[in-house]
Amino acid sequence: MQVPDYSGGSLVNLVAELERRLTGTAQHPGLHPDLGATIPDAQSYLFVLFDGLGDHQLAHPAAAPLLTDRVGAIDAGFPTTTTVSMATVATGLTPAEHGLLGYQLWVPETAHIVNTIKWTTVWGEALEYDLDGFLPTPNLWERLKRHGIEPVTLQPWNFDDSPMSRMLYRGCRFEPWSDEDAAAEAAAQLAAVPGRLVSFYIPHIDFAAHVAGQESEDYEEAMTIVARMWERMTRRLPDHVVAVATADHGHVDVAEDHQARIPNAAHEGRRFGGDARVPFVYGEVESLAADLGTHWLPRAEMDHWWGPGTRHPAFADRAPDGVLLPEPGSVIFHKHGDERLIGQHGGLTDRERRIPLLVRT
Repeated sequence: MQVPDYSGGSLVNLVAELERRLTGTAQHPGLHPDLGATIPDAQSYLFVLFDGLGDHQLAHPAAAPLLTDRVGAIDAGFPTTTTVSMATVATGLTPAEHGLLGYQLWVPETAHIVNTIKWTTVWGEALEYDLDGFLPTPNLWERLKRHGIEPVTLQPWNFDDSPMSRMLYRGCRFEPWSDEDAAAEAAAQLAAVPGRLVSFYIPHIDFAAHVAGQESEDYEEAMTIVARMWERMTRRLPDHVVAVATADHGHVDVAEDHQARIPNAAHEGRRFGGDARVPFVYGEVESLAADLGTHWLPRAEMDHWWGPGTRHPAFADRAPDGVLLPEPGSVIFHKHGDERLIGQHGGLTDRERRIPLLVRT
């Protein structure tokens, strides 16, 4: 495992790079000079986020059109999971600063571990929460607007007014889409207006990798669709627009015999969150790790994994007491975990942490 390079080689730095190009200021350093030099100055940027596309996954034959535009690789933040990375995009802040510390997260005001995609309990009960105010103010979109830059996001139609969208896109124009080819054309058209940052979220790879794994026909089909979308939108961009793409995390396939489950009795006096690749433990960790035969770390030894910067006011309350660290290619589920999923992520192995940087001018 390796801690993300928050000094210039991670997702937060890519966001800062684009923000500084458009406004002259940003919350963090931009990319390291060699990476930053791969992105030309532009009047507008089309920022594409392929959910679940690790850098190593560009080796798939169907990813050839994406691999052609790869200029390097960066790190996702910790943990390597969608809502954490999407909150970094939406705020330009590290996880430590924006406070969304994990996929399943203890939020004291709700008295529950919260599924931060659906904003439910881990067993699916809806929770009431002021999602507009969950992430810090001003977010990226609000800062862009203060500088006369219009932020636009294209999201799947069923995300419109979803809990996660309300949390992430305060102050951002929201454009729903359903048809892949039409969405690719819309992205190019929206980005063609000078003075915009257009953020385009594409979920196909993540879904296929979770459900069917990277060796499946479903995964190949998803990669083919995504590559076609990239080609379609980038070929339609005018000269004053640059397309930049990355991901929120990579994927690893986990075999059934590499799955472990926390015994029901161990849930007494503890709460569990995070991802199955790095379970968060709220409560005593050491004896549990010994019983499971796995490694673990207390918060004090790994809280820098969430990045530098001033800690969110709720950091201490939301962060776990420690994390379990399964071996690479292994997972540990709590009693509400979904054992049907093949693709997993959340840890800091290269395959989960390293995400590609694509640029098309």
